[in-house]
Amino acid sequence: MKYSRTVALVALTAAMMIGISCKKKVAMAPPPPPPPPETSSPAKPAPPPERAMVSTPAPPASTPAPRYPSAATRARIDELLARIEDAYFDYDKATLRPDAVKALQADATELRDIVKDYPDYKMTIEGHCDERGSAEYNMALGEKRAETAKDFLTQVGVPSAQLSVISYGKERPVCQDHDETCWQKNRRSHIVAMAQNH
Repeated sequence: MKYSRTVALVALTAAMMIGISCKKKVAMAPPPPPPPPETSSPAKPAPPPERAMVSTPAPPASTPAPRYPSAATRARIDELLARIEDAYFDYDKATLRPDAVKALQADATELRDIVKDYPDYKMTIEGHCDERGSAEYNMALGEKRAETAKDFLTQVGVPSAQLSVISYGKERPVCQDHDETCWQKNRRSHIVAMAQNH
C-alpha cells in the first residue's frame, strides 16, 4: 500500500511538473526579433510649394513653308525664263550644241535656287521643229529635244518633278519663211511657266 501511494504521489508530481512546464513554455515564448536597423536613405525632397497658375502664351504654331511662290517671286522667275534663250538644234538632231548649253546654263542656276523651294511651281519645256518632215516625225523629234533640255536642267539641279515636256512638232513656228535661216529659229526648245490656279 505504501508502494501505491508513492506511485500515485510521483504520478501527481509529474503531472504538475508537466503542467507547470507547459505554462512556462507558453509564458516564456521568445520575444520577436528587434526591427532591422534603419539604413540611411536619401531624404525625399519636399514637394514644391504650390504656385498660382499663371497662363503662359503657347508658342506660335510653325507656319509651313509655302509651296508656291509669291507674286513678287513669280515675277522674278518670269524674268529669268524670258532671259533664258531658246536652245537651238541642228537639222534632224536632238543633241545640245555648245551654244544651246550656254543658253540654258546662263540663268539656270539662279532659276534652280528659286524654284527648288516651291515644289508646286511647275515649268514646261517645249520642243519645236522646222516645217520639213511629217507631222508625226516632228512630234517625236520635238519631244526628244524637250527631253534633252530637261535632262540638262536636272543635271544643273532644277528638280525633275517640277519640269514637264511637250512637243509641238512643226505646229508653232516662230518664223514663216522657207529657208535655212528661218528653219534654224524653229528647231528649238523653249521653257515656259505652267498655268497655275493660285
